[in-house]
Amino acid sequence: MKRNLSEKEVRKLNSKQALVALLSKEPLNVERGLRYVNYQRKLKKLQVELIRLQTWAINNNERIIVVFEGRDAAGKGGAIRRITERINPRHMRIVALPKPSKDEKSQWYFQRYVEQFPKAGEIVLFDRSWYNRAVIEPVNNFCSSEEHKIFMNQVNDFERMILESGIHLVKIYMSISKKEQAKRFADIKSDPLKQWKMTKLDEKAQDLWEQYTEYKKAMFEKTDTELSPWKIIRANRKTEARVNVINHILQRIPYDKTLKV
Repeated sequence: MKRNLSEKEVRKLNSKQALVALLSKEPLNVERGLRYVNYQRKLKKLQVELIRLQTWAINNNERIIVVFEGRDAAGKGGAIRRITERINPRHMRIVALPKPSKDEKSQWYFQRYVEQFPKAGEIVLFDRSWYNRAVIEPVNNFCSSEEHKIFMNQVNDFERMILESGIHLVKIYMSISKKEQAKRFADIKSDPLKQWKMTKLDEKAQDLWEQYTEYKKAMFEKTDTELSPWKIIRANRKTEARVNVINHILQRIPYDKTLKV
């Protein structure tokens, strides 16, 4: 059903951002173009607030950790890019650790993550974290049931110590449907610029969907605490998810919202 566009909507569509959104997919979709312009405007305002948050952290020697977990292809990397693209790169780090080395396997499980913790005035974003042992490792037999049990017994105390040391900790889980994951995997496989993202674990993710769900539920039941809660972000629509992720970080960190930047 056709509808008449308002003058304000016409002005929004008469922009480079809207034209890109309109022409990126067929058939032409005016609503998609409007949504994208609105998203870009929201994102810009939120990124200004992220700069304000970072400035507050630098000025006050605050330390911030943001943990990102979720299904494969849930959009963790895309959300992290929107968080970091405008802030000062000298005072933030993105941590995406590879599989542990032989020496790291002999250490206390949390040790290699502690070594990545922020110094004063720094924001560290973990693109997957110590919660690998809660879900990914047991599903794929990368740890024993005893190692998983020990982790689940220790993790809440570990996070309590993080918070008691004065570090701000934000835990985000990005959630997508099985159908949406399959769609995104197909897109990755068909795009030469994205094919590097597809891993052996990704290849098995659809077949292991229920096992991931089982361990994910156990993780939430144990570690979604009043002191250190999880925020589940519905991520089937990427743009909405990114906005919601940033909004949550801004809500969780008690920064000075009046600070000039």
